[in-house]
Amino acid sequence: MPGSTPCARQLHQDGYALLRQAIPAAWLAGLRNTFDSGVRPSSEWPVPRGVDWRHSLLDTDPTVQAVCRLPPLLAVAGELIGERFFISQVEGREPLANGGHQQLHRDLSAQRPGDTAIALVYLDDYGPGNGATRIAPASHLSAPDDPPVDFADESRSVQLTGSAGDILIFDADLIHAGSLNATGARRRTLLITYFSEMLYASHLETVGLRNIRMDTSERFDPADFPLRP
Repeated sequence: MPGSTPCARQLHQDGYALLRQAIPAAWLAGLRNTFDSGVRPSSEWPVPRGVDWRHSLLDTDPTVQAVCRLPPLLAVAGELIGERFFISQVEGREPLANGGHQQLHRDLSAQRPGDTAIALVYLDDYGPGNGATRIAPASHLSAPDDPPVDFADESRSVQLTGSAGDILIFDADLIHAGSLNATGARRRTLLITYFSEMLYASHLETVGLRNIRMDTSERFDPADFPLRP
């Protein structure tokens, strides 16, 4: 049952988990090479991409696919979504020097709260200098009578700091944003999207626009990936 343990209840309250050193260290060099080899200019994507970011096409790489299926990552995704789910997309993103700043925003669930989980896999060390992600803990929770969100208000946001191999995974309704890469230091990430199984039909309608090449037919059951403390 979702939220049935203290760890699960904390996850649902916070809206995110930061999995420290979740990627095997031996994988990192290869993942960085895959990222760099897959970088494509905006003109080669079906939908133009932000000019202050690098975007990498890498979703069919076996190690990238293995990262998407790491059991601790699937456990958090399954707990957040609460029903059978699938890997919808994975691509590479990196803010360029003096680029990458975003206003706080939500990526938004599609049909019901909690039907989408997003993971950022860090392939380089990250912090305020190279534009690490900002999040507002517990900001995915809302009530019908809550006032409109002021996304310019940074008072609740926290900027993350960590090492290559960490993974941030969060509810799509959690308020978050990328930050300015002031130093120009590398901050390569894999951006993974997990969807509830009920979103598969709408997912198929947009695979071309999102340049998805990988097989997305595999299903994951939260019961097969219990959340560990």
